[in-house]
Amino acid sequence: MNTALERALQVCANEPIHLSGAIQPHGYLISCHLPDWTIHHVSANIESLMGVGPEDMLRHTLREFLTDDLIQAVAETIGFGESGAPPQRAAVGNIGPMAHLCDVSVHVVDGLVHLEIEPQPRSAAERSPTVVAQAMIARVAGSDDIVDFHQRVAEQVRLLTGYDRVMVYRFRHDDSGEVIAESRDSALTSYLGLRYPASDIPVQARTLYLRNRIRVIPDATYVPVPILPDRDGRGAPLDLAQMALRSVSPVHLEYLANMGVVASMSISIVSAGRLWGLIACHHRTVRRVPPGVRAAADLFGLFVSMRVAAREQQRALALEESARGVRETLALRLDNAIDPRLALATELDLLARAVDCDGVGLLQAGHWHSAGRTPGQGQVPGLLDWIQRNDAGTGLVSTDAAADWSRDPDEADGIAGVLALPLDPAREEWLFFFRCEEVQDVRWAGRPDAPFLIDEDGGRIGPRSSFAAWHETVRGIGVPWSDADRRIVGRLQVALRERYRHSVLHAEVGDLRAHRARMDVREQRTRLMQMSELLDGLVHVSPQEAAQLSARINGLEAELQSLIGPAHAVEE
Repeated sequence: MNTALERALQVCANEPIHLSGAIQPHGYLISCHLPDWTIHHVSANIESLMGVGPEDMLRHTLREFLTDDLIQAVAETIGFGESGAPPQRAAVGNIGPMAHLCDVSVHVVDGLVHLEIEPQPRSAAERSPTVVAQAMIARVAGSDDIVDFHQRVAEQVRLLTGYDRVMVYRFRHDDSGEVIAESRDSALTSYLGLRYPASDIPVQARTLYLRNRIRVIPDATYVPVPILPDRDGRGAPLDLAQMALRSVSPVHLEYLANMGVVASMSISIVSAGRLWGLIACHHRTVRRVPPGVRAAADLFGLFVSMRVAAREQQRALALEESARGVRETLALRLDNAIDPRLALATELDLLARAVDCDGVGLLQAGHWHSAGRTPGQGQVPGLLDWIQRNDAGTGLVSTDAAADWSRDPDEADGIAGVLALPLDPAREEWLFFFRCEEVQDVRWAGRPDAPFLIDEDGGRIGPRSSFAAWHETVRGIGVPWSDADRRIVGRLQVALRERYRHSVLHAEVGDLRAHRARMDVREQRTRLMQMSELLDGLVHVSPQEAAQLSARINGLEAELQSLIGPAHAVEE
């Protein structure tokens, strides 16, 4: 990667987009402190709604400008919410000297109450967002096929909002994204299957998508409206992360313009606390989305998130159940083995069922045992060198790239991912799980290695202007090892280490018994020699006494023979 591009990516990643100090012009902002509702901030366009300028509102109470019933509705909404929560619709009412019909949303951050006000066209009463969302959910809930489910989701959101294009966009393990479902106007080129680099939605933007589930830009050609003043009482920029009206990064607006998009909306899909994907909506002209429609879309998005999360959880539980069965079977077999450690090499086919993998290898006492698709013994030094470079002493070591452990991709023989767990690191005994490479013919929306347009000095950054499909064949990379994979292998490691300890104890007990047998043989042999010498020295004994002594000696000899047998006739 060239230096100018690295600098551009870093500038984009560091942009404080939640501190823009401005809002979009289709709404108004009033921020105040409780309990007296003193106004501390307003948007610069507030006069067109209230009939008075910002300076005539700042440091005054909100009660001078809103009716008591609206303020009461806002207070009740605050009472049900928590500080830092997303905005909640509080009321619809007439505001200002011209009695504009407005929708009022509210949220609280750092003790500051933010009212976002959006004028609404006078039209027939909208349907209840809950009723609308329930109807949408009913139309997609019956789909068990995940591809069909995503397609129905895109179609329902387009039917609700009227956008030209609605896409289900899924984030991949490397933070790039892929369009996995699409509903569009037939005049538009399809984006289905296209992949977008991670830099298109940088990490700070993904964080905001988690905090604010619905994001709307009615007109991407807008001029931002400043917030007055743009600093809080401590002199710090206002945190606008939760605001629906927050002004958007200029880079993102230029990105939309390059795509021919004038209006957009996104609905976050969240699973297990992470941003799984987005329902992304694009339109070629200015398009307003009423708050009631946004509320229905938000409820529908919550259902989609729960459905996605449930499916991922079911898959994880199925994998864990299968792994538990393998652990129990393996424990039973090893416990019944004479030496569990040596018996492990015969159970590699069983181990391969514990994890989603293509092969299993065992390095033990310098010998390489394998089952399924694994590298040859000639690749073992490279694997050990990779482990030495990456083992942090915390247990498992993993990669999804063949280049990390194989000097030559051709020698990897189509194998890419490795997950290694130590059995006895002191003896260089390791258990390996392998995954084959995932050969992909990727269709990128523009070149992924050129996400920005940069001038000769590298000083100006802007998003790419071409989104034409760009093909790339990716090799040498496998499906990444998930947290669930690591948990399964971690539990397997605990079970195997327990059997390894039993194996060592078994060997130590065997050594102790052999030593005891050798000592018994020496002791009995000494006694026999002493009695033989005593017998030779006796002259004046009766025949009866001689017979008794002879029987005793014969008994000792028989006992000695029985001891010598188990001890394998050990000599001094």
